[in-house]
Amino acid sequence: MNIILFRPAEITQPLPRQDPRARHILAVLRRQPGDSFDAGLLDGPRGKGTLVSVTPEHLTLAFAWGEPPPPLRPLILVIGLPRPQTARDILREATTLGVAAMHFVRTDRGEAGYAESTLWRSGEWQDCLITGAAQANCTRLPEVTHGRALRAALASLPAGAARLALDNYEAKAALATCNLIDDKSAVLALGAERGWSAAERELLRGSGFTLVHLGERVLRTETACLCALTLLQARLGWI
Repeated sequence: MNIILFRPAEITQPLPRQDPRARHILAVLRRQPGDSFDAGLLDGPRGKGTLVSVTPEHLTLAFAWGEPPPPLRPLILVIGLPRPQTARDILREATTLGVAAMHFVRTDRGEAGYAESTLWRSGEWQDCLITGAAQANCTRLPEVTHGRALRAALASLPAGAARLALDNYEAKAALATCNLIDDKSAVLALGAERGWSAAERELLRGSGFTLVHLGERVLRTETACLCALTLLQARLGWI
């Protein structure tokens, strides 16, 4: 982690020694009392934390905050619910890449049971976001929804964004060649591991999406997602 993130309620309390952040401060950063480290408030400012004291039970910390980082760029991911381990990877890495929102949706060819997995029921998905943000040295977390139907998610999207959907079968254009330099925001849609149904392709087209591809090679969902997000940001002129 490149910044240690805290919820507002945590900064006025000692940090238990068994907390992974405490272990990181002591064992990885090797901080001693009086030393500082990069810290941030979730969805708030970045600043410096200072290790005040260490006991066998907890760490006492003090904080000095600076300015909050800028808002996340307007990039939205709509993705068919994948298996939980794949969802963990996408939640973490897409957060690192700076997406503003992720909508994990039910699709015709997806497994409906994935929406009821422990990942979503336990709230573990939020930890994936925090890990991704900490890697990116950012305090901002994306909006996340899961379990809605594709149609409902598409209906909730903001107007005016470029809309692109990855598809291995009917896409004519490569994402890498799309001219998006005049666009200010974008939505990227990916199907579940078995791809889109014919009805979903028609729904996407009717909702203003252009079908695009990443080339002739068939990629894992998480690989396709990260490649496409990176390419999309490059085509938008953000990186």
